[in-house]
Amino acid sequence: MTDAATLARAHELADEEDRRAGVVTREALPDELAGVLARFDATWGVGRSVDLASLKAIAHAGNTVLVALPAPGRADAAGELADPAHPPLGAALGFLGWEGGLHVHSHMNAVDPAARGRGIGVALKLRQRAICLDHGVDEIRWTYDPLIRRNARMNLVRLGAEVAAYRPDFYGELRDAISGGDRSDRFEVRWRLSSQRVARALERMPQPAWHAEGGLPLVADFEAVRAADRETAAALRDASRDAFAALADGRLRPELDAAGDYVFTADDPDRQPGSGAR
Repeated sequence: MTDAATLARAHELADEEDRRAGVVTREALPDELAGVLARFDATWGVGRSVDLASLKAIAHAGNTVLVALPAPGRADAAGELADPAHPPLGAALGFLGWEGGLHVHSHMNAVDPAARGRGIGVALKLRQRAICLDHGVDEIRWTYDPLIRRNARMNLVRLGAEVAAYRPDFYGELRDAISGGDRSDRFEVRWRLSSQRVARALERMPQPAWHAEGGLPLVADFEAVRAADRETAAALRDASRDAFAALADGRLRPELDAAGDYVFTADDPDRQPGSGAR
């Protein structure tokens, strides 16, 4: 079990991130679930996430269904409760899994486009972490598109998650409002909630300079490229598949360097900055 000091700090960090983002994050109330679904629908398209009945069952079972609401006193405050007419600024959904060890799979994290850049997605993750630790769950996993640089930075650097696997075309054909016809290649990450790596990231300490054995440069905004030029986006996807073949045997994993590009390394993921050990 997680010690009391770590639990207390987890909630402090979540509260601090809420203040930075100007929100309050917490578990959704039953009357807010329609608003949560509206936030998901606005992000991925109607019918591309979950239905309301499933969401109610997932929340009733005690899984992490979270909302981010405007902090009291902000000019854009929408009231205490989120509802379908005023969806929350952000919402997240995670459910319990046990493949490869007990964990929560964090399946969705959506933020109002008008509020992006404030750190609301990070605030939701930190609240999810604190709740998981409260319940004795010390690992969260999720997937992300490896070509989206801002998500790679948030996941690997800001949060301290690490890539556990490369999963080509993981979801099959999505055809949602974000992916369109792009292939659903994903990195699966594991967030070891009480690890040295995560503590270093959440306390905003420097990350190590990783020993590189290959890598892949990232474009600044793959989503913009995909929206403007499908052929170029497809070529970038093909190139990434070729590059990620180096990860197949599990010896190497991707990290981000100071420029925001992938480097493939065999270093210990908990390696400290300035350490020569690998």
